[in-house]
Amino acid sequence: MDEEVFEAELADASRDSSLLNGLAGATVAVSLAFLMIAITVGDSHGSLLNQENASSDEIRVPVWERGTLNYITDQENGFVMETGNYDIWPTDNEWNSTHVFVEYDLPIEEGGAAPNGKISLAYWRPDVPPGTKVPVIAEFGPYFQEPSVQTPTIEVPGTWLGQMIIDQLLPHGYAFAQVSVTGTGRSNHCMDLMGTAEQLGNDAAVSWLGSQDWSNGNVAMIGKSYDGSTPWQAAMFGNEYLETIVPISGLIGVKELMWKNGSSEARAPIMHNGVYGSYGIDGDEEDYGNVCPDYIIGPGTGVSAWMWGSEVAGDYWAERYFLDRVIENYRGSVYLIQGMHDWNVDPHMAVPTINRLIDNGIEAKGLFGQWDHDYPDRPTQLDERSDLGGRGGEAFPEMIRFDWMQDLLEWFDYYLKD
Repeated sequence: MDEEVFEAELADASRDSSLLNGLAGATVAVSLAFLMIAITVGDSHGSLLNQENASSDEIRVPVWERGTLNYITDQENGFVMETGNYDIWPTDNEWNSTHVFVEYDLPIEEGGAAPNGKISLAYWRPDVPPGTKVPVIAEFGPYFQEPSVQTPTIEVPGTWLGQMIIDQLLPHGYAFAQVSVTGTGRSNHCMDLMGTAEQLGNDAAVSWLGSQDWSNGNVAMIGKSYDGSTPWQAAMFGNEYLETIVPISGLIGVKELMWKNGSSEARAPIMHNGVYGSYGIDGDEEDYGNVCPDYIIGPGTGVSAWMWGSEVAGDYWAERYFLDRVIENYRGSVYLIQGMHDWNVDPHMAVPTINRLIDNGIEAKGLFGQWDHDYPDRPTQLDERSDLGGRGGEAFPEMIRFDWMQDLLEWFDYYLKD
């Protein structure tokens, strides 16, 4: 199909960022209760979604009353408890998606494709009455249409999250989008590991999604791991369209992943710079667009972190620290999700982060529990790792949150719908 290309106006990117000084001394501790739901397993899959007698008031109960509800517990993930009214808007491909390129200006010092940045984006819409505007839920990350991880074209919903959102939340009047960060998929430029170019591209895509004539102007970002770090990046700009973010085991900064308690992890010299640095380099004539300074600076910074505990020169880490700028500029809400047995993105990314958000007037909710680097509602994946020890297996299956999709629906209804 023919591609559409759009231009987006960008906020100025600031490289000025302070490294995290206050995490260890956060002033107010949030009382976290890990509420485990009493779950009854039964043949509820068909009956729940078609309960004509169940009102929204009966389903949308306080969290401490959810144990009385008959959630669907015999599937591969959680399910909403309410049936939506809308089908998907049909398009000219089998996935009912639409693909566009969003153009934006890159600072010339970024090298690569600068100044002509281009972001690859696919979206799905509900078939609503003419003139009806809908909010957008979006996932931004490096894994769409990426040969390095053997994923299909970005027009295909991601099996890890996108298909769930389309099946369960789109019928309630939400559009959904998948966005490739710079240097991945069909987005041009370099994979600069969450640097300025990526941050600007994410901000441009948020602005595009919020400014379409079918959009109500309210955008949410959601994702896990790398895709859970991009919401923090976008929130730094104070974008008027970004109303809420749902980071799941995401990074508040790249340095914070590499260091714990003052020590550099052994993976610091090569992890991420080596892994993600290969994205976008596939031996074709477009590889010239991947010649960026950060491809040299990044690995060097990782090595210096491992050897001396800090970077020798430059602002590589400061450019990739998000939390201070989020607190300074963001006016939306945060639904922060973290496995307390996460061996990859350590829980210190979430606590005391949530304390700092609340202390600075940002509406924030935390869902923290005894699972590892995963979504909170995936019984098969969590079961497969339950016998490994130290990854939440000791709490399996009680820690599985089968109420999570219903919780997301209620969250998005509150923050995204006018």
